[in-house]
Amino acid sequence: MARKIHPKDTTRNMAYELWMKAPNPMVTFFKTLDVTNIVKVSKKKNMKFNMLLDYCIGNAAASVKEFYILPVGDKLMQYDTIAVNTIVKNKNDEVSSCDIMQTDDLTVFNQEYLEYTTQVAKTCQDRDLSEDSMVIGTSAIVDTEIDGAVGMNSGIFNNPFIIWGKYRKKLFRYELPISFQFHHAQMDGAHAGRFLANLQKEINELK
Repeated sequence: MARKIHPKDTTRNMAYELWMKAPNPMVTFFKTLDVTNIVKVSKKKNMKFNMLLDYCIGNAAASVKEFYILPVGDKLMQYDTIAVNTIVKNKNDEVSSCDIMQTDDLTVFNQEYLEYTTQVAKTCQDRDLSEDSMVIGTSAIVDTEIDGAVGMNSGIFNNPFIIWGKYRKKLFRYELPISFQFHHAQMDGAHAGRFLANLQKEINELK
């Protein structure tokens, strides 16, 4: 469920005043993750790498309260739940969008990921949960290695967004550079840093 809230009733009031009308309120962090454990779990359990990373992203965000607030237009919205978006190649060789609800139950998340991405690929119709959940956007460019990417500032889509490419083998480890873009009215650098630390922790503790 989403509801409009007054910025003065939140800890984001000052940031809202400073950044809502800024020409470019989006901030991008670059981070190299150690994804060795995801690679191992993916191979051992025959689970998709991107699904596992999306699962970790959702859980890492869930404990940072700023992720439940998002500027939408000129309003500040409060959400009760978080979803993770993934881009799906559909039957027409185009891309469609699929939102998956965050849960700390990997079995449930995996089942829903497989079910809904398959459905979206077949129907070419996006699965959009943004009316009820704060959606974290993701984009995986899996055919090439990238060091990072800066997303666009549309003034409409203010959701946090994570981009990554192909992971890299380095000796006996696997590394994945990612970029994390967020709206400054939603969170500060310290909150983004906490999320990225949470993400690495979730990856390391994945079983």
